[in-house]
Amino acid sequence: LGMPLSEFEAAKVELELVDLVETIRPPVDIRDELDVVFRLEGQSVLLFEKRPLWDDPSKSSETPFAKATFVKGTGQWLVYWMRGSGKWQRYDPCDTVGSLDEWVRLVDEDAHHCFKG
Repeated sequence: LGMPLSEFEAAKVELELVDLVETIRPPVDIRDELDVVFRLEGQSVLLFEKRPLWDDPSKSSETPFAKATFVKGTGQWLVYWMRGSGKWQRYDPCDTVGSLDEWVRLVDEDAHHCFKG
């Protein structure tokens, strides 16, 4: 789908995401049990649900549930959700957005119950 984000673009995306993801994280008092974190991978941003492992709470698992991939040619973000099969699928109701803000709102609203089940 293209080249990874430049260092500058990645830094800008990361700064923007810190604030955006904060708006969808669970309340502070339960973040030890459940949290939402993000990671940049190439030109994609992934959201993960982070939980302690049931058999070793000192370790945690991260399960990806939403992805946005930047397409430099269009300036748009492609929207994906994680299927039960572990494969990413384009989010048909709205498969592109113009901003990360729009993407985070789309994931948070989850009108079609794809992102959060």
